[in-house]
Order: sequence, then C-alpha cells, then structure tokens
Amino acid sequence: MDNRAEVREFLASRRARITPEQAGLEQFGGRRRVKGLRREEVALLAGVSVDYYTRLERGNLAGVSESVLDAIAHALELDRAEHDHLYDLARAAGPGRRRPAGAPAAVVRPVLQHLLDAITTAPAFIGNNRMDIVAANALGYALYSDMYRTPARPANHSRFIFLDPRSQDFYTEWEQAANANVAILRREAGRAPHDKGIAALVGELSMRSEEFRVRWAAHNVRRHYSGAKVFRHPVVGLLELNYQVMELEEDPGHALTVFPAVPGSPSDEALRLLASWGATEKIVQAAQANAPSV
Repeated sequence: MDNRAEVREFLASRRARITPEQAGLEQFGGRRRVKGLRREEVALLAGVSVDYYTRLERGNLAGVSESVLDAIAHALELDRAEHDHLYDLARAAGPGRRRPAGAPAAVVRPVLQHLLDAITTAPAFIGNNRMDIVAANALGYALYSDMYRTPARPANHSRFIFLDPRSQDFYTEWEQAANANVAILRREAGRAPHDKGIAALVGELSMRSEEFRVRWAAHNVRRHYSGAKVFRHPVVGLLELNYQVMELEEDPGHALTVFPAVPGSPSDEALRLLASWGATEKIVQAAQANAPSV
C-alpha cells in the first residue's frame, strides 16, 4: 500500500468526524466548510505547529516521536485500535522498515493441529492476517461448512462475507459482520503494509464488491480479541457463541480463535448436534479436500 496515502486518508477521516464542540473548542463565528475539525484546531489540541501537523497529515510520518503520535491520538480521540494503527503507519514510514516481512505459513505446525483437535466441545480455528482459515478442529469446519462449498482454498472470511450470498443468512447481523471484517483487515494491512497477499485480497474485493469498497474507504480499524457472535447455521439453526482470539507469537501472522457456548444453553446443545452432523457428513474430509464440500 502507499503509506503516505494511507496516513493522509486515515488522519483526515479521523479529523472529519470530530466537531469543535466535541473537542471543547469555541467556534469563532463564520461558516465552516467542513463539519469536522480544521487542521489548525488539531494542531492546537495536539500542541504542535500548524505547519508540522499539516506535514504529518500530508503523509509524512517519518521520524515523528511517540510523544507527538500520542498527542495527535489524544486530539483526534482515537480508540486503542486506531492508536495502534497510527503507530503501525509511523513504523512503516520509518527507515529500515521497507523490506517485506515473510508471508504467513500456508500450513500450521503439527503441534498446533494437535491443539485444535484437543478442543472437542467448541469450534476452533487458526487464521492468518489475510482472513484465511489455515486449520480448524472438527467443530470449526462444521461451523463454517458453507465457506467450503466452493473449491477455492484456503477458505477466506472476507471473500465469504462479500462474495457469497450464503453469508447473508449465516451472519444474523451481516452489516456488523461486514464492518468488523473490513476494520480487522484494515488493521492487519497497517501491521503488514508490504504483505502481497493482503494487497491482492483488498484489490480483488475492491474490484468485485461495492459493499467492500465503501467500507474500505472509511479507514476504520478494530481490535478483535473477545466478544459474542450469533450465527445461523443451515443445519442446527441459531448459535449464540462467545469468542476469544489469541495471537500466536511463535507463528507470526496467525491467531487462534475459539467459540465456546455457555454450558447448558440451547447453543451448547446445538453444538453437540453440529458435532454429530459433522461426523456423519465427513465435514473435515470435505473441507480439507480441494473440492466443494457438502
């Protein structure tokens, strides 16, 4: 990605969403051309000169100090994910940061597959920073069985959400799922700005999906470590599941996600039915094969 353009568009989009009233600034009268803050107002709030902030917003973050980044984050009322993203953009702009990092491995180490297989009562999978499912346990494959109905491998969350109509039924709140997916992908792109796989995925989805293009242009980012999701599985119906995401430090670019249900809940029982169905239909074998699943 073009780092300068990313910086420029990200800072401008964050500035545009804050009104002077929200920032605690007095309006000096006259008609404003924009609803958000002016550059000089951000500079005032951050304690830097207007010329310096203008240079930063034009995309030049090379050499900027952490204290200035923190001041700008405070002025623009960035949340933690946005704050981290600003730091990622600054690191990418610095010297010695232009060599591409190695691409995430296409397969996981055997010990990680053993870990997944040891999780027997909750769907679990390992994904990479390109939104691919790299490995899963039996319940994980069964949960995402619709993603394996096409021969394309690896299965990819972003392609499923924006290119497969089945996702509209699978995600009970599709808009929220779509927004979250793009915000997570945007954050990953900032963390790995030279990743050709991410760039290719963004390019493909931008060409094929207007829904994706609109969301990508918003420059929203999101941390994705815990919460709750509701799925509508085509076989067992509604599944209300919590989730926990753990980054795998020994396997850069990969994270483990587990979806436990509340013990004794209807979703807990539905997962038992899902496990039985998955075993009967041989979902694991179908998902791992380079052919359409059930």
